Amino acid sequence: MAMTVAASSSVAVMIPRVSSTQCSTVPYLLPPLPPRSFGRSSFTVPLKLVSGNGLQKVELMKTRASSSDETSTSIDTNELFNDLKEKWDGLENKTTVVIYGGGAIVAVWLSSILVGAINSVPLLPKVMELVGLGYTGWFVYRYLLFKSSRKELAEDIDSLKKKIAGTE
Repeated sequence: MAMTVAASSSVAVMIPRVSSTQCSTVPYLLPPLPPRSFGRSSFTVPLKLVSGNGLQKVELMKTRASSSDETSTSIDTNELFNDLKEKWDGLENKTTVVIYGGGAIVAVWLSSILVGAINSVPLLPKVMELVGLGYTGWFVYRYLLFKSSRKELAEDIDSLKKKIAGTE
């Protein structure tokens, strides 16, 4: 009898359900998230209190976030697409660009497969890491440590740029 008196005077907190095609007898463990927006937003967590005389909706927490400068973060997508379209229309060899882009995507895909295969060998990743660290140390000593070697590296990079651009 004492159990029924305590149960009738207690208040249970339940999380609200959203009507959908799911079974309505199973309550959600977490409330649904509000829709995301990039301007001012508010987040309210409604809870239902169940008591002996019916249901009452209570706002437990309400927060509001706003930024002082909302226009600086907005991106004009029409302007971006127009710039890309102008650059695409200005290209003479569109097929070459498509072939190089496709080749780059295939090269990245194949290299990820190769790295995954090397990573699956038990000792090889640590050996490759050691080789990489050794090469990095040699490169720093050979090209970056002294002023004359930095100048030589800059000249080598400039000559490589000229070879790639075809001006040499």
